[in-house]
Amino acid sequence: MSIIIMILLISLLILVHEAGHFLAARALGIKVSKFAIGFPIGPTLWSKKIGDVEYLIHACVLGGYVAFPDDDKDSDLPIDSQDRFMNKPVWQRMIVISAGVIANIITAFVLVFITALAWGQLPSGDYQVYINKIAAPKESSVWNSGLQSGDRIVEVNGSEINSGYALTLYAQNSKSFDGKVDSDFVSKNLEKLEKLNPSINKDDVIPSNTVINLHKIEEEPAIQIDETTLKGYNPYKDEGQEELSDFQIKLRDSIQGKNSYVADGTTTLKDFAYAISDNVKPMNITVLRDGKKVKILPVYPDKKGVIGVMLENRQILMPTNTPKTIIKGTFDYIWTQTYTLCYGFYVLFTGKVPASSMHGIVAIAKVGGDVIQNNGIFSGLLLTAMISIDLAILNFLPIPALDGGHFMFLIIEKLRGKPVDEKTIEKISSFFFILLIVLAFVIIFNDIYALLKHQL
Repeated sequence: MSIIIMILLISLLILVHEAGHFLAARALGIKVSKFAIGFPIGPTLWSKKIGDVEYLIHACVLGGYVAFPDDDKDSDLPIDSQDRFMNKPVWQRMIVISAGVIANIITAFVLVFITALAWGQLPSGDYQVYINKIAAPKESSVWNSGLQSGDRIVEVNGSEINSGYALTLYAQNSKSFDGKVDSDFVSKNLEKLEKLNPSINKDDVIPSNTVINLHKIEEEPAIQIDETTLKGYNPYKDEGQEELSDFQIKLRDSIQGKNSYVADGTTTLKDFAYAISDNVKPMNITVLRDGKKVKILPVYPDKKGVIGVMLENRQILMPTNTPKTIIKGTFDYIWTQTYTLCYGFYVLFTGKVPASSMHGIVAIAKVGGDVIQNNGIFSGLLLTAMISIDLAILNFLPIPALDGGHFMFLIIEKLRGKPVDEKTIEKISSFFFILLIVLAFVIIFNDIYALLKHQL
């Protein structure tokens, strides 16, 4: 039922978008020949002509369109008729093209405003992360760190922690003996090894049976993760890190706990520097306990990136119980979500995240259904508002076959003083429409694969 509700809400957004185009056209005296819910793929479930407009519902309901007489070569409307879309001034056509996007933006505001008014609060986007239980083996470093159940994690390695994701990201990338080393840390260890072994050149293969003096192994430097990555906007990149070779990993394991090592005739001093540099990375954690900040002893995640605690994420909600807070909360929430979505499109189109990360209507319906089931209808309305903004941004991208592409051609027409050749527009739009269909199939595949792998 929750998934059905989510699909109905998405269908409502599509209806609103197309209604924006339709109402704008009718207000400007432009004749509309068809108003359809769904794409003309497969059978038409219902159609009826009311006045001079044919209303349709197609089997592929997750879409929609508004058609003008200009789209029909057999239309009996005179070519020079002022009722035709193409015979209207550029500014009027711009209004009609952008009306769907504007309708989605207004819908998003309305949905968030209703939620703020009826629920009396809105999510801030941040969470308070508490330690629910320590569940690590007794030999784990977390038991000696001073961490306690009920502590709230406020900082890790100097970064503010506003979600369980941020804490997990630090733990996963602070794995012990992960086969990666910091380049500067390797250089420092190499200098120490050269001082302890002055007769050995760092690049020469050390003769067999030569005793290598080793200094005390120091823990690796704590990693730093920027705010945008902690919020999930960017994937984490371990810049400045180098991977050990299989040989260096074996050497690393064999020198643990030793202050000297007998060379076997296959190693260099550099190999030892790399091997000695791969050990444990500290998580320097600050907690809030009894209203005071307490810096505990370092915690060292294991080889799987686990520190052995159960977390409780408490969402920080903004009260919206006065007209001022309702209005301000609505604008703040819309702004935050819009920024997040725009940044998401940016990292996607610049290749900073893989195409496999793209998801569509199947994933949205599944995740939205889960949100409604677990968190209630108000969370579902907020998700619908975010999807409405997403539709607005996506539709207004300057891609032919989308609203933004049509708007782009109108700008070119305004600058040139004459329209772009109709056949040229048709060829370009058809090409990009095919690309969008292919992309849609890729996204659906991603959705189904994620569902089968229980990633959603």
